[in-house]
Amino acid sequence: MTNYPPRLIEVDLPIKRISAHARREKSIRHGHISTLHIWWARRPLAACRAVICAALWPDPVDERCPQAFRDSAADIILAFVSKVTTSEHLSASCSAESLGRWLTLKKQGRLDATNPAHLNVLRNALFDFIADFANWDNSTVPEYLETARALTQAAHEALGGQAGTRPLVVDPFAGGGAIPLEALRVGADAFASDLNPVAVLLNKVVLEYIPKYGQRLADEVRKWGEWIKEQAEQELAEFYPKDPDGATPIAYLWARTITCEGPGCGAEVPLMRSLWLAKKGNKSVALRLVPRPRLKRVDFEIIENAKAKDVGEGTVKRGSATCPVCGYTTPVARVRAQLKERRGGAADARMLCVVMMRPNEQGRHYHLPDDRHLNAAHRAALVMDEHSRKNVGVLSLLPDEPTDEHHMFNNSAPIYGMRTWGDLFTPRQALALTTLVRLIHEACSQCAGDNSDEFVTAVQTCLSLNFNRVADLSNSLCGWKLDVQCPTHLFARQAIPMVWDFAESVCTSESSGSWAVMVSRFADVLQAIGIDWGIGTVQQASATAHTLPDDTVDAFVTDPPYYYSVQYAGLSDFFYVWIRRVLQDKHSDILQPRLTPKAEEIVVASPTQATAPDGKNNRFFETQMTMALSEGRRVTKHTGCGVLVFAQLQTAAWEAFIQSVISAGWIITGSWPIDTEMSTRVIASRQSVLGSSIHLVCRPRENSDGSIRTEDVGDWRDVLAQLPKRINDWMPRLAQEGVVGADAIFACLGPALEIFSRYSRVEKASGDVVTLREYLEQVWGAVAKEALNLIFTGADATGFEEDARLTAMWLWTLSTNAERGMMNAESEEGNEETDDEDSAVRTLRANSAFTLEYDAARKIAQGLGAHLETLTHMVEVKGDKARLLPVSERTRYLFGKDEGKAPAKRVKKAALQLGLFEALDAASEDDGGWGEKTTPKAGQTVLDRLHQSMILFAAGRSDALKRFLVEDGIGQDQRFWRLAQAFSALYPAASDEKRWVDGVLARKKGLGF
Repeated sequence: MTNYPPRLIEVDLPIKRISAHARREKSIRHGHISTLHIWWARRPLAACRAVICAALWPDPVDERCPQAFRDSAADIILAFVSKVTTSEHLSASCSAESLGRWLTLKKQGRLDATNPAHLNVLRNALFDFIADFANWDNSTVPEYLETARALTQAAHEALGGQAGTRPLVVDPFAGGGAIPLEALRVGADAFASDLNPVAVLLNKVVLEYIPKYGQRLADEVRKWGEWIKEQAEQELAEFYPKDPDGATPIAYLWARTITCEGPGCGAEVPLMRSLWLAKKGNKSVALRLVPRPRLKRVDFEIIENAKAKDVGEGTVKRGSATCPVCGYTTPVARVRAQLKERRGGAADARMLCVVMMRPNEQGRHYHLPDDRHLNAAHRAALVMDEHSRKNVGVLSLLPDEPTDEHHMFNNSAPIYGMRTWGDLFTPRQALALTTLVRLIHEACSQCAGDNSDEFVTAVQTCLSLNFNRVADLSNSLCGWKLDVQCPTHLFARQAIPMVWDFAESVCTSESSGSWAVMVSRFADVLQAIGIDWGIGTVQQASATAHTLPDDTVDAFVTDPPYYYSVQYAGLSDFFYVWIRRVLQDKHSDILQPRLTPKAEEIVVASPTQATAPDGKNNRFFETQMTMALSEGRRVTKHTGCGVLVFAQLQTAAWEAFIQSVISAGWIITGSWPIDTEMSTRVIASRQSVLGSSIHLVCRPRENSDGSIRTEDVGDWRDVLAQLPKRINDWMPRLAQEGVVGADAIFACLGPALEIFSRYSRVEKASGDVVTLREYLEQVWGAVAKEALNLIFTGADATGFEEDARLTAMWLWTLSTNAERGMMNAESEEGNEETDDEDSAVRTLRANSAFTLEYDAARKIAQGLGAHLETLTHMVEVKGDKARLLPVSERTRYLFGKDEGKAPAKRVKKAALQLGLFEALDAASEDDGGWGEKTTPKAGQTVLDRLHQSMILFAAGRSDALKRFLVEDGIGQDQRFWRLAQAFSALYPAASDEKRWVDGVLARKKGLGF
C-alpha cells in the first residue's frame, strides 16, 4: 500500500535490552533531568532515545530503503566499530558480535552494502547500536553521539531531506521534556509544546537555556544559589536553634491533633500512623506514648534500640483516631470535620521530636523538643503572621489561590480544610519559603547588572525550578522515611494525599530537602547536558491547535495523557502558584492565569466521570484526543512516522485512545512494550498496573496531497482471517523478550490494529460497519487463545475445562506485576495514608489480590468461551473489579458444607507470623477450624481436583492427599499434573498457592506417578 521504506521501529526493536536500561535509569539521579523538577509519568531517556533513533532510521534490508543510506550507514558503523572496539564503552554482550562481524567483512574485503546477507548484518548492527546507546553510561560518550547524529543526518538526506537541514521531531505533550531532549541528542531538531505553564518552563530550561548557555548557566546558578543559601542561613538561623553541644537540626517531626470526642475525655490526640522514628539495621528508635489523663494530653518518651514488642501502635488507622488516654475511637468523619475547621491542622500541630546531626559524628540523633525549639517555631509563626499582610508585587506573599477551584479526585487537601495552597505549609515552612522567594529576586537583581535580560531570565527560571524542589520537601504533607531517616517528598505518587504525622525539613541545612543540596544537584544537570546538541523550540500551545504548518514533521513522537491516571494540571498548581511569585516579572505571556489551564486538558476528570453524561468524560477525552492526533497527522509528512506512548490498564481508556488514533487518520504499524516503571513505585504496591509503556508506531493514512484516505474499505472476513496469524507470530516474540501478562496483551494491539487501521472502515457482508469495540473483542479472544498455547507448552489447552483455562489466563495476565511484587490488594477506603503492616498481614492480603478490571476479565473469559456470571464459585465481581478467589476461599465449595468451613476463630496477629499454613494447622485444633480433612469427593473439573489437593496439603493431611491421588485415581490424569506445573509457574513467588501447588508436585514421584 505504501512506497516509503519502513523505519527500523516498524521492523524490530531490542526491547529487552532497552527495558533493562530504562529500569536502571529510574534510580539514577546525578546529572539526570528528573533532578531539575518533578514531572509525573516521565518517560525514561533510554526508551525515548532508542525509539527516536529507530523511528528516524530506515530499515536497510527493505528493498525500498535508499541505497544512499545503506552506503552511509555502512561507513558510519564501520567508523564507530574502529573507534570503540577496544573501548570500555562497547558492551561485549550486546553490540560486539554484530558490529564485529561488520568489521570482519570489511577487513576481508567482502563488505557489500547491496548484498542481502550483509544488509542483515548491518540491520542487526544498527539495532545493537541502539540498544547500547540506550545505556545511561553511553548517553554522553562522544563516539556514540557522533555516530547517532551521523546516522540521523544520513537517513534524513537519503529520505529526501534538504542538505544542511535536520529532521524535525515534534512532541505536543512535552511534559518533562524527555522526548524532545533525546531528539536533540540524536541529531534532530526538536519542537516541544504543552498547555501547562510548568511543563513549558521546564522545557525552556532543558531545550533552550541549557543548550544556549551551557557551563555559564551552571556556574551562575551555583554562584547565586550559594549567595541565597548564605543569606537565608543568616536570616533564618534563630528559627532553627542549635543544641548547646553544637548539634544542628535537620528535621522536625510533627503530628496533627484532634480533641478526643469520647464521653468526658476531651484529651488532645496526636494523629500518628506509627511510633517508629528509625528502623534500619542496628538503628532502631521509637516513641512511647505516656498518657496524662489529668492534663488531658499525651506526652512522649524516646526509646533507643527499640524492639517491636516495646513499641505500641499509632493512634490513626484508616482515618479514625483512637485516644491513648481513654481508648475512645473518633470516627474518620469527625476527624475530618475537626481538621477542616482548622484548615488542615498544620498551623497548630504538635511537635514530637527534633532530628539532629552532631559535629564529627555519623548518623541522626533524636530528642524531644525543649523550650528553645518550641519557642523558635512560635516566633516563626508570629513573624509569618506579620509578613502575611505583605505582597510580592501584585500577589500575596503566601499563595492564596484555591485548592478546590477545579475538582481533582486525587487531592485530599480540600477534604481536610486546606482551601488555599498556602494552607499546606506550617508557619515556619511558609516563612522559610517566602524568604527564599525574596532572596531569589534580590539575587537576580544583582545578576542583572552584568548580564542580558534573557540570560537573567534563564538564571531566575532555573532558580524557580530549584525552589520548587525545596517546596516539594518543605510542606506539611511530607512523611518521614524510616530507613534513610529523611523526609519524603509530597509527590511520592501522582496525588496529594493526607499525611497525619509529617516531617519538616530545614531548608538552610546541608541535609536532604535543603536549598544547598538542591542547587548542587540542579547545577550538576545543567553541567552534564549543557553541551552542543542544538537548541530546541518551546511553545505554550494546545495539542489540538498546533502552530506548525502542514507536512513539516519527520517524526511525531509523543506521550499523551493517560485518561484519568494523572491530573497534571491540578497537581502542578502546587508548583505554579510559587513560580508566579518567583517569576512574576518574567514569562508574562504564560504566567498570567491564576492557576494552570484545565478546561482544555485532555483527561477524564475522575474514574466516576468516565461514563457521566457530560463534563470531562470518555467522550470528551476521545474527541479532544482525536483533534490532537489529527493535528499531529496534519503536520507530519506523508512519509513521516509517528510514535504514541500509552500505559493504561483500563480497557475503556485503550478503546478511547485507539479510536482517536484511527479517527485521526493514522495507520498503526506496530507496537513495542518497553519496561519504563520502577518496581518500587508507590502506585505499584496497591494496583495492578502495566509495567511497560506501549509504544504504538503509526503512519499517516493519507493521499499524496495530505488528505485522509476515506475510500479504503476492508472486508470483515479477511480481517478476521488475518488476526490469528498475526497474534500467533507476535506472542512468542514477546515471550522471548520477557514480555508477558497484561503488558503482552496490550502490546498485541499494535499488530492486531495494523490489520484494522489500514482501512478507513471495515464492513461485514451485510454492509454494516464494524466498530472498533467489536474488533477488539476478537483481538482479546485471539490473544487469550495464543497465551494459553504459551502457558501449556506442548499440550492442548482445549483439554482443560473453562475454569482451568480462565484461571491460567487470569494468573498469566497478572504475571508481569507478580514478578515485580505488584499484585494489587483490595483498595483502602478513603484516600488517607494506609497503615504500616507486618509481613504476615501483607502475605495474607496478597492471597486475595488476584484482581482485574471487570471489563478486562470479561473479555478474557469471553475469548476463552467462558462467562463470569456462571463462575461465581471461582470469581467474585464487585463494581468495576473482578477477583479470582484464592484457593482458601473455595474450601466450602470444594469440600462441602460440613467440612469446608474455614477457621471460625480469628487468628491473632502474632499467629499470622507463622504464615497461612501454620495458622490453619493451629486453627484445626479448635472447634470451628478446618477440621480433619477426609478424602473429599472428587471435584467435577481438573481445576477443582487440583485445588482440593492443594488444600489437603495445606492442612497437613498427607494420608488423605495420598488416598485422593492414588486410591481415587486422581493422579492418573496427566492433565492434573500439567495444570499443577503450569500453576507453579503462574502463581506469585510469595503466595501460599505457589507453596501449596509445589507441595503437591513434590509428592508426584513418591506416589509413583
